[in-house]
Amino acid sequence: MSLLSDVLATLTSRNLRRRMLSGPDSRSTEALIADLLSGHGEISGMTTAAQILDRYSEMEDEAKIAFFDHLSNALGIDPANVRAALDAFEAEPGKKSYGAFLKAAEPARQELARRLNRVPGATPQLVAMRNDLLRLIPKSDPRARIDLDFQHLFSSWFNRGFLVLRRISWESPAHILEKIIAYEAVHAIHSWADLRRRVEPSDRRCFTFFHPAMPDEPLIFVEVALTKGIPGSVQTLLAEDRAELAAEEADTAVFYSISNCQAGLAGISFGNSLIKQVAEGLAAELPNLTTFVTLSPIPTLTKWMQGEGIDPTTLTAEEQKALAARFLLTAKRADGMPYDPVARFHLGNGAYVFAVHAGADLSDKGIAESAGVMVNYRYEAENIVENHERFAARQEVVASKAVKALVKTPTAA
Repeated sequence: MSLLSDVLATLTSRNLRRRMLSGPDSRSTEALIADLLSGHGEISGMTTAAQILDRYSEMEDEAKIAFFDHLSNALGIDPANVRAALDAFEAEPGKKSYGAFLKAAEPARQELARRLNRVPGATPQLVAMRNDLLRLIPKSDPRARIDLDFQHLFSSWFNRGFLVLRRISWESPAHILEKIIAYEAVHAIHSWADLRRRVEPSDRRCFTFFHPAMPDEPLIFVEVALTKGIPGSVQTLLAEDRAELAAEEADTAVFYSISNCQAGLAGISFGNSLIKQVAEGLAAELPNLTTFVTLSPIPTLTKWMQGEGIDPTTLTAEEQKALAARFLLTAKRADGMPYDPVARFHLGNGAYVFAVHAGADLSDKGIAESAGVMVNYRYEAENIVENHERFAARQEVVASKAVKALVKTPTAA
């Protein structure tokens, strides 16, 4: 079946190129969209879709905003049709009336995206299109509602069942390694030698999710250190002169960097599945691993301290730890969720706050964002479900006794 699919894709691409060689379509983009949605033959439709995508890729920002205006205003739902279809379904709740309601309730721009996605190589172009939408249209703008359509489609297209987990090693293709360097968002990779220290030694791992439609584009990746004991400093993990540990001797897997790679997939969750699958794979490969933790930044800690009138540079290490513990356990948004985005991610996945470390990240970024403080979130298989439910239902931040004790110290009051 794979061979047949490749052959059909090749023939389709040739037909597209042959048709497009006859010259660009002189119709407006809006007319091309209407033609694509009219339901003509597949090859004809793909030719039209390819021209829309090519035309969009050449647009300046002003033209892209006009494109999003059209998606918002002309390709939405008709409330009257939705009400009529719902009334018909309530009167006679059968398969036909239900299908009519679903059709009426779906905006035409979702079907447009599906038809555009039939073009070979279209998926990354649509991801880039959503990135433009997020960049150009403010969240408060009524047109931002069309992002819900992108999210709905991408949640299905990038479902965990379609993702492929790959280990990144020093032998991985150079163009993939270059992207790992470029996309690292937590602890910058400063050179090829720096990258090599993170992926080649026996006590280091890097894993990433790929999608079949974007085989050369990492979606998200995690860097893992295999250690003895739980570390409290990223400097020790990334040191150039550190002593390599045989993987079989490690008892702890430390997830010290998780980076999302595609801005156009913001809000499409991969991290939970990535951590879970990597942890399961490592546990199967190395039975001596009994502890799974993160060494995570607290990227909003410095901002919060400054908002409280506190200069973090004047604090002792113990004061920094106490304030960080207070922040993680008590600082909440208006909706009751933790203020810190990394905390929301790991706590939502069922981890708990295990330990806080001052002077743990002395890089410029670590000082500027986290006052140099880092936190271990610990994942324990027997407690993950309970921790997740406590957090999801009551926004309860589960923490170790040691971290709770820090909050009660006078410096954190």
